Amino acid sequence: MWTEIARQIANATGSPFEIQDRRSVSGGCINQGYALIGKNCTYFVKINRPVQVEMFAAEALGLRQILATQTIRAPQPLCWGTTEQSSYLVMEWLEFGPGSGAAWEAMGRQLAHLHRQGQGTQYGWERNNTIGATPQINPWTDHWADFFTEQRLGFQLHLANRRGGHFSDTILEAIRQILGDRQPQPSLVHGDLWSGNAAVLVDGTPVILDPAVYYGDREVDIAMTELFGGFPGSFYQGYNRIWPLETGYQQRKVIYNLYHILNHFNLFGGGYGDQAQRMMHQILST
Repeated sequence: MWTEIARQIANATGSPFEIQDRRSVSGGCINQGYALIGKNCTYFVKINRPVQVEMFAAEALGLRQILATQTIRAPQPLCWGTTEQSSYLVMEWLEFGPGSGAAWEAMGRQLAHLHRQGQGTQYGWERNNTIGATPQINPWTDHWADFFTEQRLGFQLHLANRRGGHFSDTILEAIRQILGDRQPQPSLVHGDLWSGNAAVLVDGTPVILDPAVYYGDREVDIAMTELFGGFPGSFYQGYNRIWPLETGYQQRKVIYNLYHILNHFNLFGGGYGDQAQRMMHQILST
């Protein structure tokens, strides 16, 4: 496997590459991660089962689209594919640092620029991808309420009830009505922007990782930054300096984060089901 990956790295870079060392590093919740060390360079490699190669291809495309906006740093994907045993994605190696208030303020500004520069004409994306290990369905859709209700919450709710959850479909029509008049600019969003997918490099450069991109309401990214612990306050100050959030965000935030809590229930079970029920009650009560 590693010989084939080294060969593909050499093909992608146009330079010989020989593995001198390999060490296991974090690859996220669903992948194995490795530092692949050569004579003068190191690469980060994600490994999964061969059937997951399309997941890696979609991640690489998402990273390239983020990078193409020239607004915020993301790891540069190098190559991906399959061996007999595995699928893989090779990216540049990044060295992370502690991050300062100024770096997080810059991340907020740069994310706002990503949302402004990465403009689409419809909601969705050119292919399906994944949110964690769950399929994320992205058909091009004209109306935001339809897209988010059907392709985000409806899809997750269906999976959750198949998994043994007891969630009422009535929440979908309520959310469709709440979002009914909202037609935000379709922005290229990261799609999975919790604290584990944002970092600062040793030189102070902000970087976002592991995207689940699509064109949607920019608020979905900001909402998720508040879900699991939140980002530093300077991040939100930076974002709002470039593109202030609109009236009603606090209500929509709960709707947008329900998607991720349902996904966590589908992936991990446990208390996420109760949390989803509480969020639904909150939505229906406002």
